[in-house]
Amino acid sequence: MNKRQPMPHSKTGFHSLSRRIIWRFCIFTLVICAIYGAFSMILMYALEDSFIEQGVREEAQYLHTQYEENGTWPAPRRANMALYFSAEQLPADFRDIAMEEPQRKEFFGQQGRHYHLHRFSQYDEVYLVAEVSEQLLVRPMRGGVIQFLIISGLVVSALACAIAWLIGRRTTRPLKQLAELVENVEPEKLPRQFAADFPNNEVGVLAQVLEQTLLRMSQALAREKSFTRDVSHELRTPLAVIKNAVELCQSRQKQNDGAALERIYHSAEQMEKTVDTLLMLAREEHTNRTQAEIALMPVLERAIIDNRMLLANKPVEVDLDDSCDTRIRGDENILKVVLDNLLSNAFRFTEQGRVSLIFREGKLVISDTGPGIEPAISHAITQAGVKSENSTGFGFGLSIVKRLCEHQGWGMEVKSQAGTSVTLTFHP
Repeated sequence: MNKRQPMPHSKTGFHSLSRRIIWRFCIFTLVICAIYGAFSMILMYALEDSFIEQGVREEAQYLHTQYEENGTWPAPRRANMALYFSAEQLPADFRDIAMEEPQRKEFFGQQGRHYHLHRFSQYDEVYLVAEVSEQLLVRPMRGGVIQFLIISGLVVSALACAIAWLIGRRTTRPLKQLAELVENVEPEKLPRQFAADFPNNEVGVLAQVLEQTLLRMSQALAREKSFTRDVSHELRTPLAVIKNAVELCQSRQKQNDGAALERIYHSAEQMEKTVDTLLMLAREEHTNRTQAEIALMPVLERAIIDNRMLLANKPVEVDLDDSCDTRIRGDENILKVVLDNLLSNAFRFTEQGRVSLIFREGKLVISDTGPGIEPAISHAITQAGVKSENSTGFGFGLSIVKRLCEHQGWGMEVKSQAGTSVTLTFHP
């Protein structure tokens, strides 16, 4: 029993698709968590500053209204705020920076102090300064917030990895099944019609392409086997003719050698055409038909002459009806191979009586008075390897004829009643 071998991987190592999905999903989650944490910190600082700025603006509005009404600046209502009437009076913590950057509102001072500065646009050299160190909420708890964001990010990432693991397994399962289906498959047992078992997505498309590829491989393998088999079958008759002609030439000791050599040449020429025909069937592009109008009678006469040795010493008449003097459409070489197979069968199995060839209504009928086809194999007589018990051949002749007729678009019908009758239907 052969053990299943693992699939070969590249020298650089095997990279699991599901593992790559998990890692990329986890990295994506970590990046999203980091971005979310950064935005959260920015939002918290922005909210804190907005509340402080709102308080500073409200106080500045109150002071400005009182000044407009009374003509003097009142003292700020909040203890952490103070009015200054020149830039030189500003706290030393940020005085120089405020003079260098007149648009700046927020300043960091010494010993953790934090200032917000409001400039009155209507009055130069009037400043409201708020020392807001006691109002800061985010900065004192910043370490805890960052720690919380890191822990929550790790927890979310772990959950995302678990989800990615489940998704990765479910996503790659059809791919693994497809790989196992075609892994180390034998050429003679290529799987067929398996694409329908896969989901209707990219994996299904891959399965369909793979199924079509395997089908073409199977067909190519079948054509190769058929070609080898058909060649071995079809070359038997020309080789027998050549052998007979050579023996005749030797026995006559150079008398009438011209006729024998002509037979040898003709058989070699027929062998070449047969090989070309079978090569055409072996090619994947063999569906392109090459047809022309050809005379049927000369091809029949040549086929009868080439196979006449099978009638030696037999009381068998060959009746070639005048109705065969007609023209059909097809490939002459293919027609010759078809007729050689049919006539060789008729001549070989007919021990006495008649072999007749007649053409009517676009159909060529070849009938004989032989023993006929055994009922047990009559339904499968055109399949490769099927033959009667008394046959000395290999059972490939009618299979070749069937395939050649299918190629040319000809019809073929085999009947066996008190002999055998084969009908070839030629289309105009």
